[in-house]
Amino acid sequence: MFKSKGNMPRAKDEYLQKKVDPFNPENVNSVEEALEALQGCSFQGRNLGKGLEVWSQMVSEGPDCLKVLALAGSMVPSGMAEAICCAIERKMVDIIVSTAANITHDLANALLGQSHYIGSENETDDDELWDCRINRIYDTYLPEQALYDAQVLETEMLQEIYVGQDGPVPPSDVFFEIGRRLERRSMVSVAAANNVPLFCGAHSDSDFGLNLAEAKMKKTVNVVLDEIGDILKFAELTKKYERHGIIIVGGGVPRSWAQQIFPFIDQIDGNAPNRAYNYCLLIQTGIPYDGGMSGTLISADKTWGRYAKDVLDVNIWCDATIAFPLIVTGLVQRMKAGKL
Repeated sequence: MFKSKGNMPRAKDEYLQKKVDPFNPENVNSVEEALEALQGCSFQGRNLGKGLEVWSQMVSEGPDCLKVLALAGSMVPSGMAEAICCAIERKMVDIIVSTAANITHDLANALLGQSHYIGSENETDDDELWDCRINRIYDTYLPEQALYDAQVLETEMLQEIYVGQDGPVPPSDVFFEIGRRLERRSMVSVAAANNVPLFCGAHSDSDFGLNLAEAKMKKTVNVVLDEIGDILKFAELTKKYERHGIIIVGGGVPRSWAQQIFPFIDQIDGNAPNRAYNYCLLIQTGIPYDGGMSGTLISADKTWGRYAKDVLDVNIWCDATIAFPLIVTGLVQRMKAGKL
């Protein structure tokens, strides 16, 4: 028997409070309205609708709430960069913590123009793709030549920025300097233009890191990325706010890196029970049973001091290329209607 707090059984009518409200496409005229209507349904449809409300709550607090986007997965190759740019410009996010892979793909698009092609996951001979030097990301193709051409331009840019410098530099500073020199619109350039810090806790796990390694070996660029310095920078930014929210796409390093900041602040400042994320919108397809970070539920993260006890959160078990752009679109429509 389910029991309420205090170990007292619930009465039948406590369970039967609200009936399912079937989704009616005839009553829907926008993505926002669709997400609102789904809140009366079940499963991930309801969670998708709740995601709009959780993110709306973060945005409604305005500049008093720090909003962090933790970005894993192949979001840029899949065509989600413009949705991220929109979220930046609409002040839906104040900080981005990304994989270096997303940054690498974004730089290729920014330096060369769109470099990714519609492909196929099941009508493909991967041996032929290798012979053609085409990389496959599920159903998306990226020519190896694009990565090489982007590397050349990227190295030239870094040589210009860091000529004669060989000391440690926080990765966020490097991405800002690159971003403000990019002529094409991209996640990196829009983040720089809007003073949105772009953090990455594992830059060496990408072509960006490999390019720096090659440049260091050839003595063309000798920039040492100081990831630890960025932890301190992130902590100082975080401490300026009383309220905090996070939008997590996937898991892995971006999620872990962004979440660890409150245990770190507690570690350096002593007991800080009021410092934790107050909101969380989690979009992922992992499961908690294997102990992996991507599937960990927010309830478990509370035990580490990453989230407030009264955190407003929702876990959307869904492909991020479905959930993320729909929720961003719903938020944009609310903003245009003057509701946020």
